[in-house]
Amino acid sequence: MSGTLHRPPPPVGATAPARTLSEHLRSWSDERLAHLFALRPDLTTPAPQDSGQVASRAGTRASVLRALDDLTRLELAVLDAAVVLGHATREELLAVVNADDDAAGEALDHLLAVALVWPSTSGLRALNGVADALRGDTASGVSGLRPVAPHALTREQAVERVAALSPQARALLAHVADSGGEATTGRARTPRSVEEATTPVEEVLAHGLLVPNQNGAFQLPGQVGLALRGGTTTTALCDDVPPVATSERDPALVDRVAAGAAFELVRRTELLLDHWGLRPPTVLRSGGLGVRELKAVTTELHVSPHEAALVLEVAVAAGLLAEGPDADGVSAWLPTHAFDTWSASDPAERWLTLARAWWASPRLAGLVGTKDPAGKTRNALAPDASSVFAPEAREMALRELVGLPRGQALAPGTGLPSLVERIGWLRPRRPRSRDEMVVWAVAEAAMLGLTGMDAAASYAAPFLAEDHAATVAALAPLLPSAVDHVLVQADLTAVAPGPLTPDLARTLHLVADVESRGGATVYRFTPASVRRALDAGWSAAEIHTFLAETSRTPVPQPLSYLVDDVVRTFGTVRVGHAESFLRADDEQALTELLHHPQAASLHLRRIAPTVLISTLPLDLLLPRLRELGQAPVVEAADGTVHVARPDLQRARTPRTTPAPATRARETARVTAVVAAVRAGDRASDAAPARSTTATTPTSALAVLREVIEASGTVLIGYVDNHGTTTERIVDPRRLEGGQLTAYDHRTEDVRGFSVHRITAVTPVPQP
Repeated sequence: MSGTLHRPPPPVGATAPARTLSEHLRSWSDERLAHLFALRPDLTTPAPQDSGQVASRAGTRASVLRALDDLTRLELAVLDAAVVLGHATREELLAVVNADDDAAGEALDHLLAVALVWPSTSGLRALNGVADALRGDTASGVSGLRPVAPHALTREQAVERVAALSPQARALLAHVADSGGEATTGRARTPRSVEEATTPVEEVLAHGLLVPNQNGAFQLPGQVGLALRGGTTTTALCDDVPPVATSERDPALVDRVAAGAAFELVRRTELLLDHWGLRPPTVLRSGGLGVRELKAVTTELHVSPHEAALVLEVAVAAGLLAEGPDADGVSAWLPTHAFDTWSASDPAERWLTLARAWWASPRLAGLVGTKDPAGKTRNALAPDASSVFAPEAREMALRELVGLPRGQALAPGTGLPSLVERIGWLRPRRPRSRDEMVVWAVAEAAMLGLTGMDAAASYAAPFLAEDHAATVAALAPLLPSAVDHVLVQADLTAVAPGPLTPDLARTLHLVADVESRGGATVYRFTPASVRRALDAGWSAAEIHTFLAETSRTPVPQPLSYLVDDVVRTFGTVRVGHAESFLRADDEQALTELLHHPQAASLHLRRIAPTVLISTLPLDLLLPRLRELGQAPVVEAADGTVHVARPDLQRARTPRTTPAPATRARETARVTAVVAAVRAGDRASDAAPARSTTATTPTSALAVLREVIEASGTVLIGYVDNHGTTTERIVDPRRLEGGQLTAYDHRTEDVRGFSVHRITAVTPVPQP
């Protein structure tokens, strides 16, 4: 097995047998204990007092399930074999795993490092609670077999009795093994001898190959399952890692395609946030962005809804876009102050900021447009469009692509399904949505420019290694150089022969409209676009000067005429406060406006040959006049014309912690937890001898978990329903959900005890 999972090797430490898990953890070095806490961070919150509390937490069902979710199919199979054998040497354990010994040995070392398997005095054994968590987990590729200690057969007896079964009974038993190891027998009786059996079920029961459990069902002992499968816990190879289907790609072409996508991401983000700085969309009451606003984004950027949602989510994750009050105090989506700093940096640096934000974000842009459990369509930037598994899905997908040989890419049609299957082997217990997350991760990596033509770009490897300087150095030469000119043509268009500098791009977007995008962006000059520049405070001379200085070709005469014509009509109508008034030197212009078919909504009234008044406020009258094709300007109180570009609106930049600082903080926290555990162990060793009876809830739980791990016996004080305290000798089996499941020596039966009713716990020495 090679290239299956990128795990740091566990530190080498003592593996001497111990009576309990807490005693085993005490023998670990600080480095090995820190490695455990890094792999199972839930054990450190809050900081445990000593190794006994670490062992107690490690055995809780919630912690065990979290640890199992991070295992590969091979590691789950090795852990299942440890459960089946109960207690075994390393050689015996690896012998029943249907995998290469070296691969299975690496998996076992990882299980030892995360304390899911530990060396007891009687051999390697799985952590208590693992058996229940793995029960019936055939989807993960494990056997579903369980030891049944009181009724277990020896391996020789199991082989002999399985060989004596009829084909029908053997097929029945194999079906039970493949279905999780548990079954019900209905009304079938248990015959006294094999000769009395009349059905396959009775034959199996007569041979003692299914034994009853405490739930009233029948369970397949582990030794019987091993006999059915020829001495291994699974019939299929556990280390058979699904290969990724690949095809040839030119690495240079891959880099060019990826770099083009990276540049487009930066350009689209800058274009969108520049626009929203002037006209920000409002935030929905439920959070997120409205459907109409998202459609406007797709139209403006010429992208699909998924790409538009990705641009928005990445901008928010990077701290470039946030909620904030607009000019009217309404909550809106606004660029932050960090956007201005980001816009001034180099293109490669800008891309790295966006890519790192996507890499660590739990947001799922692929959910936009889908239905939530309530049947409502999810909006872009909606609060619930996220998953804690998203960063892991991206990391695993990209690592597999980076791990392919240079020049290899996902094969058309079969490559992506094979990648999904491979990641399913690496994380078989992840939720059903994981496959979708992997598909989205591959698509989004292509949109961001980390991949091109389904192959990893050359700068993806240093990006994964978090070598940011090397990433920028590898990407920068691949990005197109910015140009500071355009080619103005006689058909009122201008062609940008490459990516424009940020200042020129912003200015040109004010004077002209984008007609088409691609390797060369085409801008078109229209009366509306020229009026937009005049509304922003430009004069005719400034527009002519800008065109002459920006164009490498002579400014054509039709464009000069267009500018002059728009300037000639611009400001013909002047708007003031009356509630509002309109004044013009041209009486005919006001007459035409007064009798316009759509002028009724303006509430106009003539008070003089050159003056109209309106009952509408100025901020409503201006846009409506522009909708009718007018080009009004605002007149100040002193009669001067007032034109100005709207102020750019900004939101406060959200506070974020850089990834290096987060890792340093986590390392320091783990170090502090290790020191606290060691101090607790020393305090426990130095304390004077005291009674072994646990009377507090915390100490009682710790003692019970240790006894469960050691398969021991305890004397408990228990308050029954009548308030009477009794003493019971029990063999604890399981502790979860506030209930202790134990074999009661008084009733000779397995029963449950409420933990809050237990007043004392005293270990009973073994005879």
